[in-house]
Amino acid sequence: MKNILIPIDFSENAWNAIAYALHFFSKSSCNFYLLHVNTSGTLVSKEKAFVQYSGSASETLSIPVKKLLQDTVKRIHDTFPKKNNHKFFTISDSNYIIDSIREQVVLNNIHFIVMGTKGTSGLKKIAIGSNAGNVITKVKCATLVVPENAKYIEPKKIAFPTDFSIFYHPETLQPILDILEVNDAAINVLHVNKKRVDLNEDQQKNKEYLSDYFTNYKHSFNFLINNHIENAVQQFVDEKDIHLITMLAKNLNYFQRILFHPTLKDLNYYKNIPFLVLH
Repeated sequence: MKNILIPIDFSENAWNAIAYALHFFSKSSCNFYLLHVNTSGTLVSKEKAFVQYSGSASETLSIPVKKLLQDTVKRIHDTFPKKNNHKFFTISDSNYIIDSIREQVVLNNIHFIVMGTKGTSGLKKIAIGSNAGNVITKVKCATLVVPENAKYIEPKKIAFPTDFSIFYHPETLQPILDILEVNDAAINVLHVNKKRVDLNEDQQKNKEYLSDYFTNYKHSFNFLINNHIENAVQQFVDEKDIHLITMLAKNLNYFQRILFHPTLKDLNYYKNIPFLVLH
């Protein structure tokens, strides 16, 4: 039984993350915990709610959070075929969002966090929103980041960018194996360098370990030369028709440049392709 935590703010972006999660884990038995963290009070503006309400303009413009959470579960049941192996629980909290999520990860033995993100945000031109960014860097739990434009496609082709600089513990990589098994998918390990340079001894050992680890699954190692990691990732996503990108949060060199600070124009992978961040 998997325990999935989905922080929501009742936006369409959050609903997209819910929908993606239900498809992504459709073949697994799951407890879904819908968490809303509201530090400003107990009411949410109607304009911000993805659950539609009708009524006169004279009616109150705010709705209790518990009502919105209940209606979100109803919308899930109305939209998706009911599965006996899926159960839903609602949680409202007024704590700091990172503290609240950390608490739920421990209390409910959470295996995955699923969060929506809008992609390029305002004038800052950052790849993901601040809440999602804080969660994937500060909460030690596998996190699936779902961009606003991402629509579910069965993840048959998974990209795994790495510089082979760190050793991957088996328990850290286990979520990837689960996805490979459930979806009969292939893992495409990607290494990008600015020039043709042989791997050093440690990198070679880590590469060989990954090769052994994925030996019973469809896998490949891909080496690209490009001055910009982000550009290489975009090229790889397009050429290989990648459905999911997975990375290790500890791999800071790749992680920061690919997910947080893509600086080149005409990049869309972080707007359309979900990221699975492992800890």
